[in-house]
Amino acid sequence: MMTQAYYTGLSGILSNQKAIDVTSDNIANVSTVGFRGVNTEFANLFESSINTPVMPSEVGVGTRVNATSFSLENGSIQITDKSTDLAIDGDGWFGVANDTSTYYTRAGNFVFDENNDLMTTDGMYVLGTMADNIQGDVLTKQISETKLADISSQEKLRFPKYLKYPPVPTQNAQFFGNLGIEDEPRTLGATVVDKDNNKNNLKLFFTKSKEQVSPGIQWDVVATTQSLDGSKIYDTKEGKLFFDENGALISHNLTTIDNNGVEVKIDLGDKFSGIIATNSPYTSGSSKSDGTIGGDLMGYEINRN
Repeated sequence: MMTQAYYTGLSGILSNQKAIDVTSDNIANVSTVGFRGVNTEFANLFESSINTPVMPSEVGVGTRVNATSFSLENGSIQITDKSTDLAIDGDGWFGVANDTSTYYTRAGNFVFDENNDLMTTDGMYVLGTMADNIQGDVLTKQISETKLADISSQEKLRFPKYLKYPPVPTQNAQFFGNLGIEDEPRTLGATVVDKDNNKNNLKLFFTKSKEQVSPGIQWDVVATTQSLDGSKIYDTKEGKLFFDENGALISHNLTTIDNNGVEVKIDLGDKFSGIIATNSPYTSGSSKSDGTIGGDLMGYEINRN
């Protein structure tokens, strides 16, 4: 029995030695990107049976390391100066692959290779789902999000080195403001994009109509589209605005204007939703227009989506 006691105690020492090895490895990898720590799990060895006149009895003969299990707790997330450094907050893994197999990792310190493939630092391809808005070297549209496809159809993420986004000309320009009732000129402006990727000015110049028809109020307007420096004038349109006695816009006949070959709809609102003419202190108006200036690729960054 003394010999058995010796080996029982020795099993505990050897098992705890392995547990210390696991803890030491966890500590050694505390700065390893994406490292998943492990926990040590113990199990007892089969007991030795002792037959007694009263009942069968058993005596434990020691312990052993049964398994080491992944720790599923989040590690600390650190800010870096690289746009391709990623981290997963919560559950999940990054899918990566070489030419033959797929693997999963929590390490998100990715880089672009010479082909603009998103890669791990040890040369594996990062897997994901490419959006359908890139055709050749042209970005065809803007999208806010692309859902991840099923894991079986995810692919290598390769991005163009050269990419152009064509201009989207302005089609609508909205204006807001109070012209008031005093006979003082008012000016509103909006930036509009033309088909040649130029930003132009759309200016509205308002003057109170000389002839007024009660009970409402009328204003004249001259709209002009021109280059930012004013050297080119693309179109000029004149119109008239009719307001009721409360200052709500009833109607107007200024609807569109040419912006270097593209018709822009002029939206002055309806009733109190856009341009008004009420007896209240004058405040500068505002405008909103669609359209997007085109451009060339400068680089990539990854956001939380």
